[in-house]
Amino acid sequence: MKPYAACVALAAVACVTSAQADCRLALLLAVDVSNSVNATEDALQRKGLSNALNAANVKRAVFVTDQTVALAAFEWSGRHHQQVMLDWTILKTPADLSHAARTIAHSKRGQIDFPTAMGHALTFGAEMFAKAPNCLFQTLDVAGDGKSNTGYPPKQAYADPAYDEITVNGLVVRVMDLGMDLGVTAYYEAHVKHGPGAFVEVADGFEDYTRAMTDKLLRELSPTVLSARPASDHLG
Repeated sequence: MKPYAACVALAAVACVTSAQADCRLALLLAVDVSNSVNATEDALQRKGLSNALNAANVKRAVFVTDQTVALAAFEWSGRHHQQVMLDWTILKTPADLSHAARTIAHSKRGQIDFPTAMGHALTFGAEMFAKAPNCLFQTLDVAGDGKSNTGYPPKQAYADPAYDEITVNGLVVRVMDLGMDLGVTAYYEAHVKHGPGAFVEVADGFEDYTRAMTDKLLRELSPTVLSARPASDHLG
């Protein structure tokens, strides 16, 4: 981005947030720990998420404006199996971001034997946002390697008025079965991504998690992307 364009984008965010909120983005990360994810893969995604948060370009993106970012994370699988990995943390300094990354890296998996209840995970995400710091924008990241296969579907979760204010992006971990794509990316595109500017990032296996998560975070934290999204009415 050209320096002038970057300044315009930053000014657009600063102009709105200065009147409405000191926090520009509440970012909630949802990590799939359903029974399709084995112990090695789970370790790769926790390490990958931590590595992405520690990446130099992600750190610059977090602190590119005076407005802060609030970060939280939870793991999910079955209908009643969600567990907070990182509670809401205001990232005021690089030390705060490093601490959040370490907390996620050292978190322990809470469940291993449950299916993929994505609708219930989305409801849990809305409940977490209800307790989030007051921020101009709210973004939920749903990462996973499969389609919802138990409980109610994402569409039902999105009927909650809370999702009028929440953008949902996806990170698909693409796993091939006998050389065939299982259609998870298409499922996320059709049923998971939600809201203005929502998108789906794809990791080619769990070994690619760090790269995919880094790219996704950079896109979400961009002041240009945020300034293009409508501000939440309740912050007006």
